[in-house]
Amino acid sequence: MSEDNPYSTHPWIRHYPEGVPAQVETPAVPVWTLLDRAAAAFPRRTALHYYGANLPYRELREQADAFTAGLVELGVRGGDRVALYLVNSPQFVIAYFGILKAGAVVVPVSPVYSSSELAFQLEDSGASYVVCQDLLYGNLERSGVRLNGVIVTGAHEYLPALKGVFAKKPPLPTGPGVHPFQKLLRGRESAFSAPSLDPTTDLAILPYTGGTSAQPKGVQLTHANLVACAAQLRAFFPDLTEGGEVVAAALPLYHIYGQVAILLVGVTLGATIVLFTSLDLGQILATMDREGVTVFYGVPSLYEVLRNHPKTTWVNWKKMKILVSGADALPEATAAGWEERTGKPILEGFGMTETAGVSHVNPPARIKRGSFGIPLPNVDAVVADPEGGDYLPVGEVGELLLSGPNITAAYWNRAEENKRAFREAHGKRWLRTGDLVRMDDEGYFHYYARTKDLIKYRGFSVFLREIEEVLTAHPLVKAAGVIGVKDPKVGEYPMAYVVLRPEARGRVTEADIRDYLKERLAPYKVPKVVEFRSELPKTDVGKVSRRDLREELEGM
Repeated sequence: MSEDNPYSTHPWIRHYPEGVPAQVETPAVPVWTLLDRAAAAFPRRTALHYYGANLPYRELREQADAFTAGLVELGVRGGDRVALYLVNSPQFVIAYFGILKAGAVVVPVSPVYSSSELAFQLEDSGASYVVCQDLLYGNLERSGVRLNGVIVTGAHEYLPALKGVFAKKPPLPTGPGVHPFQKLLRGRESAFSAPSLDPTTDLAILPYTGGTSAQPKGVQLTHANLVACAAQLRAFFPDLTEGGEVVAAALPLYHIYGQVAILLVGVTLGATIVLFTSLDLGQILATMDREGVTVFYGVPSLYEVLRNHPKTTWVNWKKMKILVSGADALPEATAAGWEERTGKPILEGFGMTETAGVSHVNPPARIKRGSFGIPLPNVDAVVADPEGGDYLPVGEVGELLLSGPNITAAYWNRAEENKRAFREAHGKRWLRTGDLVRMDDEGYFHYYARTKDLIKYRGFSVFLREIEEVLTAHPLVKAAGVIGVKDPKVGEYPMAYVVLRPEARGRVTEADIRDYLKERLAPYKVPKVVEFRSELPKTDVGKVSRRDLREELEGM
């Protein structure tokens, strides 16, 4: 990287909310101290609201400590990997902090994984124990992975008495190495003395990248990484008050976005976290209205569904302090339609598993639609040439490089990937994100594509996301995904997969879509093929999975 750095002035800082400094203190402490502090400051305040049941902070800490003691009795030691294979529930939170306090490493696993996907993550991480949802135990068995033990729990265990009676309660599995969650807690109410660890080097969690375009990789995140990200995000929203917020947990907590933005920032604030196990929108909206939710984190696909939902107006969105969208680029049509329906703008943000969930977000007082915002305090960002690595002038599109205390130091057992993804320059370690962006002259960043999703057609650059953005702005298009198809004559050409809205099916043709695109895109960007689908493959957080579309096409 060259010495001349046009990003060194950090132009984004002047747009920070009033009172937010460029650098905030990020204490090097274990993650579980966040819960200990909240329990000491707000012992009687509800930490978790779960379908009518309330768990105060003091009880949450006691149960997490009891879980720690139970794990240690089973033989779990510092550095051991323990997988969380759970839906959103009090058990997830209890086990999460309990694992960390034992000095072990949390391996969050998606509840919708197939047995082969589950096997890959458990074997790659070297997990020795799994905390498993009762309804998912069969899938765990089918994975065939050998473990030291499995801790099994059911959703009904923390539901109010009446709801628990009607909840699904399959018999808990039994046998060698299988332990009921509640039995592990029983008789261990006394405080547990946590082992000493170095927050800056000891791993806290080992989440895996989403794998939308490549095989998932384990990301090593230390206690210091997570505490830093929580502190940076909390500092960026000074209007949030400690002991006064109610945060909706409609996003999955196993995902790094929900885990840090909702769980860890929520606990840092001493907030009440309203847990939702399933995406029953009617129930979610009714509960949010009843419980007075003040903070909502979502993803673009969720906002798109909600803006068209008949019950969305049950919630007074204008009264909420912040609405944030992350995990994928927010289509301008979704942002505009949402604000028109609810009167409340969405703050688009950006983050990766590698950044502990968040690196950028729009400031509430100065939202720029079409931008994923500005770097959080302590985060340094530049745009560089993906090939040569030199800084690019402000306004040019290049690869986003990030440096900061929240950013991972390495991938798990991926030596070659680590050489490619990280570089040292000017006394800092930089993460090559693989994302193509530009920074405007005000310091706001704009997303274009993953480097893998930039194709060349006869030498012209084609950003697949740009085509998707135009497609989803069509009033009769519900969803779209675009991939590149190799062709020796032109290099690669774009191919579009389109899901039409119900009223358009059978009425809109491929020619109609191509004519629409020809009016809005350069000729070389118009997909050569448009294929209609009833649905598109998605990741767990609602992103269109281009990897699945490519693999499907290659397998034909």
